Amino acid sequence: MSAAVSVTSGGLVVHADNDSSSAFGADQLDALAEIALSTLKHEGVRNGELYFALIDPADIAELNVAHMGHDGPTDVLSFPMDADEPDVETADGPPRHLGDIVVCPEVAIKQAPSHAGTVEAEFALLTVHGVLHILGHDHAEPAETVVMQERERVHLRRLGFGHPEPVPEGR
Repeated sequence: MSAAVSVTSGGLVVHADNDSSSAFGADQLDALAEIALSTLKHEGVRNGELYFALIDPADIAELNVAHMGHDGPTDVLSFPMDADEPDVETADGPPRHLGDIVVCPEVAIKQAPSHAGTVEAEFALLTVHGVLHILGHDHAEPAETVVMQERERVHLRRLGFGHPEPVPEGR
């Protein structure tokens, strides 16, 4: 099912596409784009363009091996633009391209019960997580993980979600 939406606020634009076979309609896609936009705004970004896409497992697996060196599908990948690129943000020009985020609905839905608890919370988490990566946050080192998870908690609470903690066995 194909759907596409764009949401804007001031100089920020988030384009979102459902390029997957999942049954995400425009309303659901719009909600994810709004989460991405809200996260950018609350992180202090005032001008920029972000692309967000839902893609199938085979497509994200291909990106995962090519860019991360990991086999198989994953839930979310972020591709920030090179920080060394010249800033094309001008009053008369287009907003600067912040980067691209891809999410695999099939993986997200499968892991939601043991990760974020609900499918809605899982997609909110993956969207916030992806945006934070676009903005330079990482979790490769323990100290980075603490900072990134705290930013996730702030945004998810603000959006009405809790931050996922491991779900106990048997739940």
